[in-house]
Amino acid sequence: MALVLNEITKVVQGVTHIKPTSLTLEKGHFNVLLGETGAGKTSLIKMMAGLDPIASGQVLMDGTDVTTLSTQKRKISLVHQFFVNYPHMTVYDNIASPLKVAGMAKSEIQGRVEEAADILKLRPMLNRRPHELSGGQQQRCALARAIAKDSQAVFLDEPLANLDYKLREELRELLPELFAGRGAVVVYATSEPEEALLLGGQTALMADGHVAQFGTTADIYRAPATLAAARIFSDPPINSAPVVKRGAQFAMGNITWDAGPDTTDLTDGPYTVAVRPHHILPNPTVTASVPLEGRISVTELSGSESSAHFEFDDHGWVSLAHGAHPYKVGENHTFFLDAGACLYFAPDGSRAA
Repeated sequence: MALVLNEITKVVQGVTHIKPTSLTLEKGHFNVLLGETGAGKTSLIKMMAGLDPIASGQVLMDGTDVTTLSTQKRKISLVHQFFVNYPHMTVYDNIASPLKVAGMAKSEIQGRVEEAADILKLRPMLNRRPHELSGGQQQRCALARAIAKDSQAVFLDEPLANLDYKLREELRELLPELFAGRGAVVVYATSEPEEALLLGGQTALMADGHVAQFGTTADIYRAPATLAAARIFSDPPINSAPVVKRGAQFAMGNITWDAGPDTTDLTDGPYTVAVRPHHILPNPTVTASVPLEGRISVTELSGSESSAHFEFDDHGWVSLAHGAHPYKVGENHTFFLDAGACLYFAPDGSRAA
């Protein structure tokens, strides 16, 4: 089973919302759509699900052209970030609703509902109505409905966005197990790079209505093909600045460092360097040794990590480090860049090294 997008576009009142997009999404793992709000993730999901019209191109499911088919005829499930359950129905009937519409026998419906309820720990709540459930339980109900339906494709549009941190963590770990071995293509939209990494599988990086890069999630994170892709796949934002390569060194203003083995063959000239915040450290290490002094503008302590936003050479940079560090807003601090973790991009934004 595969879901294939062939040059599909979305146009609203003459404005292109989704540029020509081709993707092949396979079953057996998560297919993640990663991008900021407004990047086109929800629009693309609605087009795949048959909820939004396609201006041009094709959608194929298991080799069959479903471009003009209604949502009901596509055998798909859709879970939103909001808890979409029927308020007048019990949890049991909410989970069973698509099975009843499909004309399934009562005995089979009961078996599927109870199996999904057991997986999502909803068995004690089958006779309750949605208003009697917590937010997390309501989202579990929506997920149980998607599992019970046994669809060819399951679309999860930021399904954990409105849950508290603990529930997000629990369901994030559970989701890959829920759909493993079910033979469905699973598409998961998120704006959080960390979530994409945790889910694994394959990721399509989305920006401005098009796919900037698509491939194995871990590979894209390690080797973004463009500066735009690197920026999408970094939270906090990736640090970047213009540099010049001269011989065996890079220069960023008055700061220089040696070119590594992957960059010695680059021609001399201008590039953009990009480095993720966790490679900018508050203290020197064996690998992080290039000093960057800047004035601290914002500090944050989040769990076991400290972040500091600082101004360096007219650029806003971010450091993210383990532990609690005594930063003070308004003061200068010397941070240390790990030159071996730098990514380099040509003037046109393509990856140079």
